[in-house]
Amino acid sequence: MAASAIAWSPVVGVLLGGVATGALWVLLGFLHSPSLLAGLLVVGLMAVLTRGMHVDGLADTADGFGCYGPPERALAVMKDGGAGPFAVVTLIVVLGAQAVSLGVAGFWVPVLAITAGRAAFALSCRRDVPAARPEGLGALVAGSQPPWVPVAWWLVLAAGAAFVVPGRWWQGPIAVGVAAGLVELLVRHARRRFGGVTGDVLGAASEIATTAVLVVCALG
Repeated sequence: MAASAIAWSPVVGVLLGGVATGALWVLLGFLHSPSLLAGLLVVGLMAVLTRGMHVDGLADTADGFGCYGPPERALAVMKDGGAGPFAVVTLIVVLGAQAVSLGVAGFWVPVLAITAGRAAFALSCRRDVPAARPEGLGALVAGSQPPWVPVAWWLVLAAGAAFVVPGRWWQGPIAVGVAAGLVELLVRHARRRFGGVTGDVLGAASEIATTAVLVVCALG
């Protein structure tokens, strides 16, 4: 069941992205909200709809990467639940970048970005990536995805991305490629630092992929 949820999570991303696009349409096109305000409100809406789990994972992963000591120490810091300086700075930069980009990117970009964030789960849970702990969400889903699942989703995203930035067909696929590359770097660093992935790392991967697509598509 957990493996299937990871494999099909991009479908949930499409639905959430549709909600984000609808909210942007109301705020920008109907209420004539300032772009930054609209972006901030949509970022908050997405956090509410996901119960803040991915944002929390991003914060905990940042603190884990930033602390000194062996992997056990880093995992203990992540499990503690408090927000250290690395977490605070990371949240400000990532959520701020999302809000600014949402306010100026095309209306279909949120669908692509949030779907890419869910496709990051499959990339992080492929069979050659172990769990960092013997318990928790990471242990439940780590290594559960055959290689073709993340490859298939990211190829679909790259193909669909050609249509989301009007007049610049190449920008969307580049954004998807950047997102996939950053998730891969995150997973590799998690393996070196923690010994594998955790549920927090999955949340961080989702937020990083989403942010990468939004930022690249907003440029220019």
